[in-house]
Formats: sequence, C-alpha cells, structure tokens
Amino acid sequence: MIVTGAAQGIGQATAEAFAEAGARVFAVDIKGEAVKRAVAGLARPSLHHARRYDLRDIAGLGGLVEEASESLGNLWALAHVAGTLKRQPLDEVGEEEWDLQLDVDLKAGFFLCRAFGQALVAGGRGGRIVNFSSPGFIRGTRLGAHAYVAAKGGVVSMSRDFARWYGPHGITVNTLLPGPIDTPMQHTDNTEEVVAAGVAACPLGRLGQPEEVASVVVFLASDHASYISGAAISVTGGALMY
Repeated sequence: MIVTGAAQGIGQATAEAFAEAGARVFAVDIKGEAVKRAVAGLARPSLHHARRYDLRDIAGLGGLVEEASESLGNLWALAHVAGTLKRQPLDEVGEEEWDLQLDVDLKAGFFLCRAFGQALVAGGRGGRIVNFSSPGFIRGTRLGAHAYVAAKGGVVSMSRDFARWYGPHGITVNTLLPGPIDTPMQHTDNTEEVVAAGVAACPLGRLGQPEEVASVVVFLASDHASYISGAAISVTGGALMY
C-alpha cells in the first residue's frame, strides 16, 4: 500500500491501520524525518518503507511508484492523503498560493494516480485508489480555504473519470470527504472559535479522529468494497449530508 501524507494526521493513521491489517506500507511525505518516525511506530516496522518526496516533482512520480513496487512486491492500494491548505480571505488569494494548492492538491494527484493506475493495469490483478477531497467542494468554504476547495472539487471529478477509465481492469477509485477531524490541518490558521463553530455544525457534536477516517480507507481497500467505485463518501459526522 502506498500512503501519502503519512507523517501525521489522517495519513499517519491510515498507515497505522493498514499495518495493523497486515499490509506492507510505503509511506510518503515531504517531511522526511517525521515519516521515518511514523514508520518506526508501525506494527512490524521492518516490513514497511519511509520515503521523503515532494509530490510537486511530477516527473519523478512514475519512479516513485516503481520504487514502491520494488519495495513492497505487489501493489494493491494507493491512499493519496497528502495535501496543503492556506486559509486566507478571498481578496487576498494570490497566484503563488493558488499555484501551490492546485499543484499539490490536484495536479500531483492526477499524475500520481495515473502512474499508479498504469502499474495496476500492468500487474493485471486489479486494485484500489482512494483520494481525498473536502466537503467544501459541495458547499463552498466557510473558513477561507478558497483555492483548496477549488482543487478538491477537481479531485472528485478526476477520481470519477479514473473510476470509469480503470474500472474495466478491476480497479476501483473513490474519494473521501473528511469533515472536522482533529488533525494539524484542522487547526492551521484557525482560531479556537472557528474550530468550535465546526463542532457545533456537526450533528455528532465533536471533532472526528484520524482513525475514524483511516478505517474507511481500509474498508475501501478491502474486498468488502469491491463494488464501490466513483463514490464521494462523506466522513463528516453528519456535517455534510447529500
């Protein structure tokens, strides 16, 4: 299993959940030392691999997938959790912030998923791709993440397109929409009042935990989800209903 953004938050919880389920994990993050520590904390750490990588290096993504295949043996699932977020007023969004978020949150995902899908097709065994979007792609942003939700809307459309393209090869492609989850990103550029407002808007009345999202990723990667593809799944405690 390849897990991006594996150094912290949902990515780290996903790597842990896969390891607990008996899978071998190729953990990727731009934070090299942090991802090494995350892998050292996994069940049976010697079976897993930590890799520092900047996903904006589009040209190297095919090589990254090949390296993961050589490290793990057979590839089965990609959990593309990595993303970047800059909260700022709409009128202050500049080209630099726009490009960074579109490059990391959408462009890199397209080329990574394509490289992974090509590897799965060549392997002939089918497989799973799980991408990450945001409830904001449906309702817009209330917290100033304007470029972020634009990119995340693209992730859903991209995933549905890949689901059609790769479906004949036994490959499912789905997208998760995490709600208010207690991760570092949730608290980035957020006041306590803003976080509290997100909790108040959630019918369950609390922040979700990274492990609660990771368990859905593991489900989608399993045989239990063999007939789910092209779905955008809300993991929001009811904050998003559609």
